[in-house]
Amino acid sequence: MEREIIQTLDGSTTIHIKDWNESYHSKHGAIQEAKHVFIKNGLALFENKEIAILEIGFGTGLNTFITYIESKRLNQKINYTGVEGYPITSEELLAMNYIEELKANHFSVIFDKIHESVWEHETELDADFILTKRQQLFQEINDKEKFDLIYFDAFGYRVQPELWSTEIFKKMFDSLKEKGVLVTYAARGVVKRSMIEVGFSVEKLAGPPGKREMFRATKGNI
Repeated sequence: MEREIIQTLDGSTTIHIKDWNESYHSKHGAIQEAKHVFIKNGLALFENKEIAILEIGFGTGLNTFITYIESKRLNQKINYTGVEGYPITSEELLAMNYIEELKANHFSVIFDKIHESVWEHETELDADFILTKRQQLFQEINDKEKFDLIYFDAFGYRVQPELWSTEIFKKMFDSLKEKGVLVTYAARGVVKRSMIEVGFSVEKLAGPPGKREMFRATKGNI
C-alpha cells in the first residue's frame, strides 16, 4: 500500500497510508496524542515504580521515545516490549522529526539506540530502561500476567476491526498482571463491549486534541 510522510497539526510527522486514509498517529498532533493517551492517562499512574509495558503497534517508535523521556521525570524503571508486524523503513524513520519537536537533542543517542536495537533481543537503553522489540502479529501474542501497562495503538477499527476483537482483548487481559491497565485512543461502543466481555473494567476519559473521548481499561475493579 502506498505510504507518505505527513505533518500533523502540532508540527510532528507521521506516516499516512493512502489506500486506507489512515495514519500511524492522529492528524491533530502525533506528539500531543501520545502524551495525552499513553503518558498522562497511562504511564503517569505508575510514578516512582518499576513496571513492564507492552506496546501494541511499535510503529515509528514515538511512544517508546516519549516514554523513555517521561520515565526520567516520573522516576521509573521500565521493561518495555514493543510489538510490530510490519516495521517501518529506514527512509521513513529518517523523515520523522520527533527529536526536534520534543526539543530532545540530548536524547538523540537514545532515539538512535531504540531504532538500531536488534529485533527479538533485549537492549539496555540505560540501567533503568530495557527495550525488546518483537516482530509479531498481534494475534500471535501469548504472554501471561507479564505487564503492568499496555499501550494499545493499533490501526483504527474502521480499517482493521479484527485488531479490536474480543479475541485480541482476551490476549491483552491475559497479558496483564492483576490491576494492570490498558490505554487506547479508541472510544467506540463495540470496542468497549469487547473489553467488558473479557473482564476489563472500562473508563471513558477525555480524549486528545481532535477527539472527544478515549478508553482506559483495568484488569479487576477500578
